[in-house]
Amino acid sequence: MYGDDFSESYVSYYEGRGKDYGAEAEDVAKLIRDRKPDAASLLDVAAGTGAHLRRFGELFDHVEGVELSESMVAFGRARYPDLVQHQGDMRSFAIDGRFDSVTCMFSSIGHVGTVDDLDATLACFAAHLNPGGVVVVEPWWFPENFLDGYVAGGVVTTPDGRTIARVSHSSREGDQTKITVHFVIADAERGLRHVTEVGLLTLFTQEQYEAAFRKAGIAVEHLDGGPLGRGLFLGIRE
Repeated sequence: MYGDDFSESYVSYYEGRGKDYGAEAEDVAKLIRDRKPDAASLLDVAAGTGAHLRRFGELFDHVEGVELSESMVAFGRARYPDLVQHQGDMRSFAIDGRFDSVTCMFSSIGHVGTVDDLDATLACFAAHLNPGGVVVVEPWWFPENFLDGYVAGGVVTTPDGRTIARVSHSSREGDQTKITVHFVIADAERGLRHVTEVGLLTLFTQEQYEAAFRKAGIAVEHLDGGPLGRGLFLGIRE
């Protein structure tokens, strides 16, 4: 999942589209400190290449990231060598230390698969939290909000002269979303190339998310809005 070309295109495209990782990190940090004013450490799960993690590192004394994709971890380590980024599965990772906060952004939690996987993921988050620690999760769409057959697209030109086009199609298959993404990248040196990825994200209900938090010993609330309009779950470890 997520080869080297996809990882590079993914980062460049969203940066070119103006995704404001810094503003999103500041908003999340405020939510965390509203609940835990002394929060000094953060673990970003499904950290991708570290774009959010880098910004969190400007707001917390200590940050680390966990990401399943080896290519994204490698890309992130090369781009942000001062950040600590681990390769691991959000359902089962185990790293040393505990944190005042755990985040999981960009709807990455939708990739976990089943309700049992969701329960295991939240239990893993809780195991890496200090008592009173805060969890912030940006979910995938709830079943009633997903638009079957949704198509998205855009084109950006990067500062180094590459043109990147992204087109995606999302369809519902039972309780999952199948997302097919095509990137076309063009530059003077390498010419034209094409990268395709297909992913599955589960359409968990709000009740399933909240039950997973509670099973993990985390009191939870749901906030409307969020970076992409999909809301946020905010929990405190009891």
